Amino acid sequence: MTAARLLPAESGRWELSGVLDFTTVTHLAEEGMRLLRKVPDRGRVAIDLSGVELANSAGLALLLEWLEMAQTRDIQLSYRRLPDSLRRIAAFSNLQDLLPTGH
Repeated sequence: MTAARLLPAESGRWELSGVLDFTTVTHLAEEGMRLLRKVPDRGRVAIDLSGVELANSAGLALLLEWLEMAQTRDIQLSYRRLPDSLRRIAAFSNLQDLLPTGH
């Protein structure tokens, strides 16, 4: 399995990859907050999750935490290519409507 990473890919798009679990989300949360602080207010960011290999409820909590931070700064944050595991956890938790997702 690959180490979890969040990297800017191009203007307004970041790539999240690796395993999202209780051992990786603390580091990822800090990295996401650092990157979000660099986005101008009222900016837009799409995070591509196609590189996520495995995710559990900690991964879902991470996405919701980033979303909350973005909303406080009026940043439009969306998630692309959400893995099925995260979709199922969100649906089971009745949180799927909170995640702005794209294709």
